[in-house]
Formats: sequence, C-alpha cells, structure tokens
Amino acid sequence: MRDKSTSPDNLKKEQAHDIPDLDIIDLENDETTEISSFQPPSDTEAGGKKKRVLSHINIHVVLLAVVIIFIVGIVYKIKTWGVFIDLEEIFKDGPGTYDDTFDVILPLTDADGRPVYLDYGEDTSILVFGNAPFADDRDSEDNLANMIQEMTGATVYNCSVSGSYLAALSPTLRPEETPMDIFNFYWLWLLASSEGLEDSFMRGMETLGDNAPPEAMEVYQTLKSIDLNTVDIITIMYDASDYLAGHEMYSDQNATDIVQFTGNLEAGIELIQANYPNIRIIVLSPTYAFGIDENGNYVSSDIQRYGWDVLSTYVIKQYASCASRSVTFVDNLYGTIDEDNAKEYLTDNLHLNVEGRKKVAQRFVYALNYFQGYGTDSSTEASR
Repeated sequence: MRDKSTSPDNLKKEQAHDIPDLDIIDLENDETTEISSFQPPSDTEAGGKKKRVLSHINIHVVLLAVVIIFIVGIVYKIKTWGVFIDLEEIFKDGPGTYDDTFDVILPLTDADGRPVYLDYGEDTSILVFGNAPFADDRDSEDNLANMIQEMTGATVYNCSVSGSYLAALSPTLRPEETPMDIFNFYWLWLLASSEGLEDSFMRGMETLGDNAPPEAMEVYQTLKSIDLNTVDIITIMYDASDYLAGHEMYSDQNATDIVQFTGNLEAGIELIQANYPNIRIIVLSPTYAFGIDENGNYVSSDIQRYGWDVLSTYVIKQYASCASRSVTFVDNLYGTIDEDNAKEYLTDNLHLNVEGRKKVAQRFVYALNYFQGYGTDSSTEASR
C-alpha cells in the first residue's frame, strides 16, 4: 500500500505550510549590540526614491497658514486703500480754471488766402446778429452790444431780435406759416444785402401782430439803411434756445441747410464771404444753459436732450462749421460761462445777467484784438 504521507501531493502541502525559521533576539545577552545597530527610517523610500520634505508637514497646518496670510493681506489692503485727500487744501485758492476750449481765432484773409492784420480802433464798425444775449436790455448801458461799444469805441449796429432762433423752421421763407423765420440770421442777412425780401418781412410782421418782437422794425430799418461796405466786423451770437426747442443741429448731406443750427450759420457766412470778403466774421457760441426736466427742475444740459442732442454737441458742431469756413469762433460754453459757474452769471436757466454779459463782452474784445500789433501792410490798406 502506498504511503500517502510521502506522496508528491502531500509533500507540496507540507512545504506550503512550513513556518520559516525566526531569529530570536536575546535582549539580555545582545542588548548593546542590537540597539546600537538600529537605524532610523531612511529619507529614501523603497525603490530608491527620496521622500519629499512636505510629506513630513501636516497639510492642515499649511492650509491654516495660507488662510491667515490671506486675511492679513485683506486687512492691510483695506487700511492702506488710496490716499486721503483734503479738498479744502486743494481748493484753498479757488476752483481753478479750465483752459481747454474750442476757440479758433483767425484774422481776415485776402483773395490769395494771406492773413490781413488790422488794428480795430474807434473807426471800426460792428454789425451784430443774434437773440437774447444782444437783445436783452437793449437800451441800457448793460446791454451786451452797448458794453462792446464802450470797451472798443467802435460803432455797433445791434440787429439782434429777441425770441428768435438760428435754425429756420422752413427751408423756404413762408411768412404766413412760420413768421419768426424772418428773424433768423440767414434771412436777415439777405434782407440787408439784397432786394426783394421787404414784402416777405412785412407779411411776417402782419402775421405776428402784437406778438412781433418789439425791436423788429428798428432792426428792419437798420439793415435797409446800413452801407455794408463800411462794416468791418459781423458778429453772430445765438444762445441755447435752439437746443431747448429741440431744433435740428446739422446735416452731413447739406452743410448749408438753413433748417439746421449749423447750416443756417454756414449759409449766411457763405454769402458774406462771397460778396463782402473784407468783413471779418466772429461767431460767439452759446454760453452754458441748464436743461429743464418734466418737473420743471434745472438739470445738466449735458444729459438732457430735446429731440436732437445735448447742448455741448450744438457748440462743438458750431465750432466745426466755423473752422471749415475759416472764421473766428469764440467758445463761450467752456471758455466763458460753464456748468460750474453758470448760476453766478445767469438770471434763470438761460439768460445772462449783467456780469455774464460783461464776461462775454470781454471774450469778444479778446478775439477782436487778438492780432493787434501785428501791423497793417499795404495790402491791408488796399483791402479796406
């Protein structure tokens, strides 16, 4: 009978369950030897790779440190945010001035485009067109035209009309339908420089009746009697009434469209330059005016629109028109009476008080005499 205990299968099972031999350490006999031979764990992991330093740092400690640094940074930023400004110290000498304007100061030019420098003295004659700035207090020494006459010694013909606008309401003269059109710059200039508009003017006056401006006939008589060949300066100033009425401003297709704020101005300038090239033209922009909201409150004219755009855009477009026609432009919106000082120089949201007119008069005189001292040459005398 086969011995099962020595069969190959039994041998394999025995080998699989054999317990390996263990070395027993005698702590009493070999204590010194064994302890001295004990080594701390190596920085090298199994497989020969070196352990990372951060593996010994608790991740919670790291996160806590990051959070603390972040909070400290925020607190520091809040405490040191910006620099404190003492407004009283900054404005101790007043609010300062704003010198960046759209002024375009140009001399008269001859037929060849060369500048002609004139010194405008007491023999100078000035013809003015416009509305309220020149029309208010017409017979007073505080009137704008009268101030200019006093400052310059020139003869000033005041042909401004109260309540009028620069932009026409109709592209053609229709005195029965749009009678106030007879008082805008373009039609008044044609009235003065040509024949045939007298009847239209009178029909417009008849249509207006008692609503006609009180100075209308005086202006008519002045324009029909003046010798335009003796005029040295033509000055045009309309206030912000066109802006407040929402009148059209300009046309890219037709620069001389008289129903536009800039077009009416350019159409008149074109006629003057074509027929009276020896007249220097000075355009005064509107001063600042407040808009009025639906509740009747004064608001900034830089945000209030009345169908077209804000007041500053009217002035900027007027500046562009004058530059394109090579005529002097005095920027009253940024250079004379602006939003910051308007309350000091306006009687309401629009009209100038006496001090406001004085500032405008001073700006006009500044532009008039800008080239004084350049001298008068022979071509200048011939041109006059």
